Amino acid sequence: CLITQIVTGLLLAMHYTADTSLAFSSVAHMCRDVQFGWLIRNLHANGASFFFICIYLHIGRGIYYGSYLYKETWNVGVILLLTLMATAFVGYVLPWGQMSFWGATVITNLLSAIPYIGQTLVEWAWGGFSVDNPTLTRFFALHFLLPFVIAGLTLVHLTFLHETGSNNPLGIPSDCDKIPFHPYYTTKDILGFVLMFSLLASLALFSPNSLGDPENFTPANPLVTPPHIKPEWYFLFAYAILRSIPNKLGGVLALLASILVLFMLPLLHTSKLRSMTFRPLSQILFWTLVANVLVLTW
Repeated sequence: CLITQIVTGLLLAMHYTADTSLAFSSVAHMCRDVQFGWLIRNLHANGASFFFICIYLHIGRGIYYGSYLYKETWNVGVILLLTLMATAFVGYVLPWGQMSFWGATVITNLLSAIPYIGQTLVEWAWGGFSVDNPTLTRFFALHFLLPFVIAGLTLVHLTFLHETGSNNPLGIPSDCDKIPFHPYYTTKDILGFVLMFSLLASLALFSPNSLGDPENFTPANPLVTPPHIKPEWYFLFAYAILRSIPNKLGGVLALLASILVLFMLPLLHTSKLRSMTFRPLSQILFWTLVANVLVLTW
């Protein structure tokens, strides 16, 4: 997923213009005039959704099998998730449609909930007194640079993983069962890549806009607020938590807690068993959490 996103992103960056008066039309130009630009754009836009599906499944597996007890690997993984969320957010602003503009306005305004320095931070992030040209320019720069930070963190994550070894459903070391990486896992990884890329290509070719927002086909207009401002589906669980609390600071703290609680998991684990395979009560709590996230996203 990461390689696909970086390659398609670099190709898109060659034709994108980080200027409020030209950004929307440059994306339209890519889709209409550039050779296979529409396909590259659709692969990149939907690739983000696939990336998050893989990440959320990976986190779910990690929680279920107690992978968080490998603290270094887990903490680097959580930092990776936060970096990925930041990259996806700034990337969503770049097409400069209605939802891009108003999404950026609402989310950056959350910084104003911080006492004393909140408003200063918001204006610093904007580069002015509203979301405008300086905001778009810096968001483009961040969106270009952060994927390389993600690639670096992925290597660190894998280095720690090789130190500890992967987890398994039993939650016990399985050195006696180890097999060579090639050809067994090479074949398995190629099969996984082909399957995922086939699904992504099918979505990009047959239903490219099913995960997008219709409002984003309208150029950004600061004078017209869309009736429903909402982020992409992979942030909806956090956004639902934010909206459910009437106090602004309380909502922001709850939103942060819903993600940063992952750092606390190694400290909250008290059982002698690593995996949830033999812990029915933990399984019930885990599937309740999954149901909660799905309901909040829905």
